[in-house]
Amino acid sequence: MIRVLIAEDSKTVATLLSAIIDNDPGIEVVGHATNGQQAVEMTYKLKPDLITMDIRMPIMDGFEATRMIMSTQPTPIIVVSSSVNNEELRITFRAIEEGALSVIEKPRGLSHAEADDIRQELLETIYAMADVKVIKRSRTIKKPDANNFKKLLNIKQRSYDILAIAGSTGAPAVLQEIISSLPANFPIPVVIVQHISKGFIVGLSSWLQGNTLLNVKMAEANEILQPGTVYFAPDDNHLTVSKVNNDLIAELSHSKKVNGFMPSGDVLFDSVSEACGRKAIGIVLTGMGKDGAKGLKNMHDAGAHTIVQDSESAVVYGMPGKALALEAVDKVVNVDTMAAYLSGILQG
Repeated sequence: MIRVLIAEDSKTVATLLSAIIDNDPGIEVVGHATNGQQAVEMTYKLKPDLITMDIRMPIMDGFEATRMIMSTQPTPIIVVSSSVNNEELRITFRAIEEGALSVIEKPRGLSHAEADDIRQELLETIYAMADVKVIKRSRTIKKPDANNFKKLLNIKQRSYDILAIAGSTGAPAVLQEIISSLPANFPIPVVIVQHISKGFIVGLSSWLQGNTLLNVKMAEANEILQPGTVYFAPDDNHLTVSKVNNDLIAELSHSKKVNGFMPSGDVLFDSVSEACGRKAIGIVLTGMGKDGAKGLKNMHDAGAHTIVQDSESAVVYGMPGKALALEAVDKVVNVDTMAAYLSGILQG
């Protein structure tokens, strides 16, 4: 039985969450905190398997509660937020930075058009996150040992045209660490597929823009990809890359889900493999499932340089582990050294 603590000041929303959770035989609500301070105290007392965390609460907000819980009693936290409130989105991603694992849309009533989808997503997320290890991240990026770093770089120091990344559970915080550490003159474009609840990808992009010298934006159909720019696949669209003359072009398509996702990491990686061959870098970050693994294998076989996040720094090792099992990986890299590694292999 998964024991859940609900932190939510709205009685209406708390009742909806409780109704959804209690209707599942494998999950039970063990407590209801109406402010962040109560959430911290009840976490110490009840030791729940998982917490659903509201952001806007009296006395102490969800960000401060998340920060305190993750520093003293690390527990899987799902942020339950509104994707339409810019200030709430900003605080939501600060909570993600402090160690919250995921964010989902706040339920808006059982009669709402998307009620069934939100209910299903909440339950699936609870089951997926309950046993996830929680990572307390350092606030500073560790510098790699010089000798080991030279060995890590070895022969892959050459010219590249693009960096493609796929991530899921736990990846937003990892992306923040990587992207915030890349230099303003990063010489190639970065294209990213991030699995996240519908409505939150724009907020993620905006949050990352405030933490990096690079330009961060949502990918647009038929735009030419520029160096030093990070492009996110938008909701409900596959992002692919094609090459026209010497330009790399972003393309968007709304079709069927791949590996249960749209956008899909496999779809992005397959297109990058075809467009760029050995002049591409592919990375699979922390995440559940297998999306991105097969595509990374195709990139690897086309001569691209392929990387996965290591198990020590990954919240969930599903996607990186699947890529390793397919022999799709050139290097396994800790998130603390990922940005330095990327800058290093692009110097040649």
